[in-house]
Amino acid sequence: MDSIPLGLLFFILFVLFLLSAFFSGSETALMALNRYKLKHLVKHNKGARLASKLLEEPDRLIGLILLGNNLVNILITQLATLIGFRLAGNLGVGLATGALTIMLLIFAEVTPKTIAALKSEAVAFPSAYVYTPLLKVAYPLVWLINLAANAIVRLFGVDPKDANLESLNHEELKAVVSESGDNIPATHQDMLVSVLDMQSTTVEDIMIARTDVTGINIDDDWNDIEEQILHTHYTRLLIYQGQLDNVLGFVNIRSLLPLLHEDRLSRDDLTETIRPAYFTPAGTVLTQQLINFQSEKRRAAIVVDEYGEIQGIVTLEDIMEEIVGAFSPTLFNGELIPQDDGTIWVDGSMHTRELNRQLNIELPTDGAKTVNGLITEHLGSLPAPGVTVLINGYPLEIRQTRNNAVKTLILYPRIERYIMADNDDG
Repeated sequence: MDSIPLGLLFFILFVLFLLSAFFSGSETALMALNRYKLKHLVKHNKGARLASKLLEEPDRLIGLILLGNNLVNILITQLATLIGFRLAGNLGVGLATGALTIMLLIFAEVTPKTIAALKSEAVAFPSAYVYTPLLKVAYPLVWLINLAANAIVRLFGVDPKDANLESLNHEELKAVVSESGDNIPATHQDMLVSVLDMQSTTVEDIMIARTDVTGINIDDDWNDIEEQILHTHYTRLLIYQGQLDNVLGFVNIRSLLPLLHEDRLSRDDLTETIRPAYFTPAGTVLTQQLINFQSEKRRAAIVVDEYGEIQGIVTLEDIMEEIVGAFSPTLFNGELIPQDDGTIWVDGSMHTRELNRQLNIELPTDGAKTVNGLITEHLGSLPAPGVTVLINGYPLEIRQTRNNAVKTLILYPRIERYIMADNDDG
């Protein structure tokens, strides 16, 4: 070995450092690959296909990488010791050991692994071209090493063959969408998150409450019915007889207006255009209700509880607004009226979830569905006008009550110190 020029030894040491960096970096890159994105890339990228194939048996891949890495590091140690001895005798061996530790850490571990973690695809896919044939060549030795290693792994209750990823749950999927950054526009992210939330939202959460349902009593005076048809803002109206529980069905206002303008609309004509009502349980999740609307070719349904009593109405538009947001801002339809002093007048029948979404606030939604219900549930009774209740840091001042319900209230800006006190108490 003394006859080998030092220049050649340094060159070999440099090459070994590159190999060590390759093994360390490629291992990190392959393990850091996004498996779900990889499944998509395999259709278009050969490197991705090879990497995916290697990751199907991670024990063999890791065995191959560690075999190569350890072999190269051992050679680096021996070669550095030889160079140090030739340069400065026993003192050179000691200096070489110290310098080698730092150099291996920086150039063969930290640097390549950091690059690989940040650019996993750029490192992993080319590396797969190297490891695929190398695994075939070294397979007998890798198999023998893995045979012993897997036996130890099984002692810890881990199956080395179980390389499949578990499916992402609801919250993990939301996190993936939210962290997609510029890859998905913010508006699209909001829509995707809303679609995911639909699985945990029921029609009861978004329905028009029974007290706010607008309909036509077929027994009313005909002139009143005509006025109601002319001035309604809805394209479909509920038709009932006597009381709301006696539902006849829905009518499409657009089909009635031509007859009404020609003064040819009669009570019989109105009755003949009624389409039988479609009922849905209050606990139906929105994803299922959307499918139901599609299969039934409907755009509105009457929501009933477990006893068959009418709770409200849900429409296709209500579900679509859960995904894309309100088609017309609530601030213009009277449910929310902002004031110059920063307070907001709120209609008590408004859904709490809709209020949270419109104002980006955080009132509780796990109990009562409307703001009126939230307040009465919190207090355990109907408050008198002028009473202010603090819920989750938001002062709510009751301004008007009617028919055993809060009709109007004022929402004040959030008080942060009360939030901290609530958290300490809870």
